[in-house]
Amino acid sequence: MPIVPPPTPAPSPPPGQASFQSVHPSVVSHVSHFAGLSPASRRQHLYALIQECTPSELLFLSTTIAPLLKRDFLRALPPEVSLHILGFVDDPRTLARAARVSRYWNELLKDDYLWKTLCIRHGFSRDADAVKSFKAEQRSDGGRRHSRHLSMESDFDTVRSTHSLASGLQLSPPTSAAFPYRKYFIHEHLRTSNWLQRGRLLRIHRAPLHPPIAQDMNAPNNGQGQVQNPAIPTSIAIDSSWVVVGLANSRIHIFSARTGVLSRTLVGHEAGVWAVSLISAGGEPATADVPLSANAGDSLVAGVPQDAMVPPILKYALGLDQGEDGWTSSRGVSPDPFADTRAEESHPFGKPSYPGGASDGWGQPNALVVSGGCDKELRVWDVKSGYCIYILRGHTSTIRCLKVLHGRPIAVSGSRDRTLRVWDVQRGRLLRVLEGHTQSVRCLDACGSRVVSGSYDCTCRVWDVDTGACLHVLRGHFHQIYTVAFDGVRIASGGLDTTVRVWDASTGACLALLQGHTALVCQLQLTPTMLATGGSDGRVITFSLRGAAFSVVQRLAAHDSSVSGLQLDDRFLVTSGNDGRVRLYKFEQPPPSPSLGSGSTGGEGDPQCSFVRDLCEPSESVWKVAYTRETCAILCKKAGKMVVEIWSFKPDV
Repeated sequence: MPIVPPPTPAPSPPPGQASFQSVHPSVVSHVSHFAGLSPASRRQHLYALIQECTPSELLFLSTTIAPLLKRDFLRALPPEVSLHILGFVDDPRTLARAARVSRYWNELLKDDYLWKTLCIRHGFSRDADAVKSFKAEQRSDGGRRHSRHLSMESDFDTVRSTHSLASGLQLSPPTSAAFPYRKYFIHEHLRTSNWLQRGRLLRIHRAPLHPPIAQDMNAPNNGQGQVQNPAIPTSIAIDSSWVVVGLANSRIHIFSARTGVLSRTLVGHEAGVWAVSLISAGGEPATADVPLSANAGDSLVAGVPQDAMVPPILKYALGLDQGEDGWTSSRGVSPDPFADTRAEESHPFGKPSYPGGASDGWGQPNALVVSGGCDKELRVWDVKSGYCIYILRGHTSTIRCLKVLHGRPIAVSGSRDRTLRVWDVQRGRLLRVLEGHTQSVRCLDACGSRVVSGSYDCTCRVWDVDTGACLHVLRGHFHQIYTVAFDGVRIASGGLDTTVRVWDASTGACLALLQGHTALVCQLQLTPTMLATGGSDGRVITFSLRGAAFSVVQRLAAHDSSVSGLQLDDRFLVTSGNDGRVRLYKFEQPPPSPSLGSGSTGGEGDPQCSFVRDLCEPSESVWKVAYTRETCAILCKKAGKMVVEIWSFKPDV
């Protein structure tokens, strides 16, 4: 039996038509009369009507009139004026919510200039390392978008280099190579938030400090066993890809900075490793127009290179297969959009060394590790394969410190044999010996082609690596020197006499004698505006480098025992101590007030650091800590074991 479908209802009349049919004829005549009144009479008429309305009728008027009064003021203004108004907004979340108002506002808030200004205002503009890591992440992600929002209310899509508004005016320069400032700001904002709140623990590696005693039946002390050195971390180097840890048991562990996985262990040293340096893959030559052989001059020592015996695969790792002179070509490194030429001019000798122990490569495709220790040998390793490429001999005692110059295959090592040696780590040869110290060389730092060494003979020496000349002898300490820092303009040195001295790098004159520690000064780092020191008394002191006064900015009782690690940048200060704690401080610009708060004596304009949180759970002791913008490695002792914790602060992708 057929089923008759129900009748389809008639469509509803449009709102205008329905309301028009329900209007009383008297109302229509009243509206026609109102339209013919003068503006003043219309206002009087409306005022009289409002006075006669009940509260419910007034509410009806309010809800009806409010939508009619809404107006897009940004659309009514020229785009340049609208961007100028939006430029006064400091909170990125406010901009994120504004981008959801309309399509026009969304397009307006994609302008690169607006986000570049916000980057500068939030301090994301002068950090070349952050820009470099951001670009590397974009390449590794293959153009994937961030899935995490800057706020839960907004959806940040990929930033376009040009934006056309509804008015037809183009706000951004029409270039496909425009730097994505908006995307960069999101990346940096999320990374900073991760540091302040809580990072992500990638891996925890545990190893026994004292391995089982190895029995050697052929040894003279037959049956008693041979006690190996404990697996105590002695040195660390870190970049955006790798974490390298040197141990007192002659091993070198290499961890992935992206995943925290132990990638490989380098075995070859016959005694404890005391110094490691990591050479990042890629980069570009610092002096691409000058062959390496020209730098060596006539003072080459043992100028017979070992590269003739290197297998082709390791030659490729060293970059030897890309040119006769050993220099590789630039790999298309894009210019830094936040480049500050004033910062380059402030370092007349070149780029200072990184506090994390890594250095820029000279264009070689693989990352390299240079290590030295108690067996008096310098070894060059290929990180990708784990092979030892060169064994460089020449020192007659323990190699205590090591630096590799930026963009050049030149390593400088300091030893207890009282000498420094300059090596060509690309071709495997000794370039020259720097002699002058009368006791063990304990520490060194490099900036461009200049190196500063500190010795137990209570002096520091400034060397020209290219000529081997000793430019200055810095005398003033009356006890052993344990740490030096060099930024190309100033030299800072500290040691067992509990004082810190600041020197002029160009003249060798002592600029200041800084006091405040009551024990050995074992940690130093220089920034363009600040000097941070850490001592065995547990104190961390920051000094202002603005002007010639070198005033104390803050005295921090950071740890209950010796400060074992100290590193800072323009936003954070990280310290570790033998009390088993790793602490994070944040730098903030003080308000324009004469009162600087407790524990601070610096002048107005000097950034103050405040304690944020502990970066990890307390341990028995912390040996080393080092970090990049997105990775932090902590080497500590827990439950009698050597523990390596690798934390990531990279934004989720």
